[in-house]
Amino acid sequence: MSSTPALEIDGLVKRYRNTTAVAGLSLRAERARVTAILGPNGAGKTTTIETCEGYRKPDDGTVRVLGLDPVRDARALRPKVGVMLQSGGVPSTVRAGEYLRVMASFYAHPLDSAALLDLLGLTSSAGTPYKQLSGGQQQRLALAAAVIGRPELVFLDEPTAGLDPQARHATWQLIEGLRAAGTAVILATHYMEEAERLADQVAIVDHGRLVASGSPGELTGSDGQLRFRAEPGLDTDALIAALPPGAAAKESPAGHYRIEVADRVDPQLIASVTAWCAEHGVLARDLQIESRTLEDLFLEVTGRELRS
Repeated sequence: MSSTPALEIDGLVKRYRNTTAVAGLSLRAERARVTAILGPNGAGKTTTIETCEGYRKPDDGTVRVLGLDPVRDARALRPKVGVMLQSGGVPSTVRAGEYLRVMASFYAHPLDSAALLDLLGLTSSAGTPYKQLSGGQQQRLALAAAVIGRPELVFLDEPTAGLDPQARHATWQLIEGLRAAGTAVILATHYMEEAERLADQVAIVDHGRLVASGSPGELTGSDGQLRFRAEPGLDTDALIAALPPGAAAKESPAGHYRIEVADRVDPQLIASVTAWCAEHGVLARDLQIESRTLEDLFLEVTGRELRS
């Protein structure tokens, strides 16, 4: 396996008239790894991915895909890179199985199209025209087309959006198989559970910049929360005053309390919380230690306001 990174982005800038969509973004993705790119709507994810795919030229900075320039070296990269299209691009009357066989014919050593259809639950739809497939079936067919050529790098943009649980798990299984075979996967997703399960590396982008990166474990830490349920409206300021320095207490939603610490929950913190509850006649139910989730971190670094 080559030692060249699958993807290197250095100081990428992309503007649309007076709007800067990507503002000096730098990140790196390794081979045989799943790299998840996360961000709110309008954060610059799609522009970044389209630039890596060669559909857009950088205004500044450099992008290298498998060591090559995605615009100048597009012909050399085409057989090495898979791209999952969100919609369109498939003739409406072509049958699913026929389409995948045609796509396979463009590559020297493609995956077995029948096995791929079976893995993604499309065997029974192999004879169905594209226009008659459901949205989820069309999406799975697009995923199959992106990986049929055994790419060294594949870009997957929201591959499980709108899929039912069975289809989502089949897609996850396929992605895990790609990684095991040495393929680099660039995964753009809004599903935090998906990123936590699949990603070796996570890059969180906001306002066109990288705001956090690392493995899911590095980003979330370990055992940093104590949660419990009690009557709504407890005085969390008074609770914080009784806790060790640096601890924070929040109620969200009503009646659900979360105690956060910078490192990990220890016996002193548990004792402080239970002592305060006993002193104030509060029955703490379902007391449990939890790790901070990737969604918790995502909201911390990108904010909680809605994006259009």
